[in-house]
Amino acid sequence: MVSPSSPITVLPLVSATVACFARVKLAAGVALVGVSTVGLVVVGVVMLCASLSLGMLTRARAKTAGATGNVRFVVTDAEDLAFKDEVFDRVVATCVFCSVPDPVRGLREAARVLRPGGEVVLLEHVRPGGILGMLFDLLDPLMSRLMGPHINRRTLDNVRKAGLQLVEDRRVFSDWVKVVVARSEKGRKS
Repeated sequence: MVSPSSPITVLPLVSATVACFARVKLAAGVALVGVSTVGLVVVGVVMLCASLSLGMLTRARAKTAGATGNVRFVVTDAEDLAFKDEVFDRVVATCVFCSVPDPVRGLREAARVLRPGGEVVLLEHVRPGGILGMLFDLLDPLMSRLMGPHINRRTLDNVRKAGLQLVEDRRVFSDWVKVVVARSEKGRKS
């Protein structure tokens, strides 16, 4: 297991990439973020930048060269995060769960590493409703074969299936690019 105070750690490469979202206001605490977030170095926040790709982490490390802040880099799999339970205040990801083979498993892992009341913040493209959603369903096999990501994931449903409480669902572009904020259900009183 990796702790937030560990230096760069390379773990066995498995099946998914954790990437992330830079336009999130991070309060003091410990955040698990991915390679796109490293441009945002926040004083008082310990950021663990995680990706399945050592190459992406190397690029991310170069972006933070000379930056003041507390950023560490870890190669790990979104479906099997190499962290102890309840160590992060926030997990931030961008366009990750379209590529993870089992997005519910990946989201459960995010929930597992969150402290009680912690948040998952996602920027994701999702399956839109109506006729456009049906078109995305038709195109998905071709698009995922050519480009990798699935274009018709039902991310809001997957967030709920993973045991997270949906807090915010904000449209960024049309009905298919959204910011999703969910909270860990751990420690909640019924």
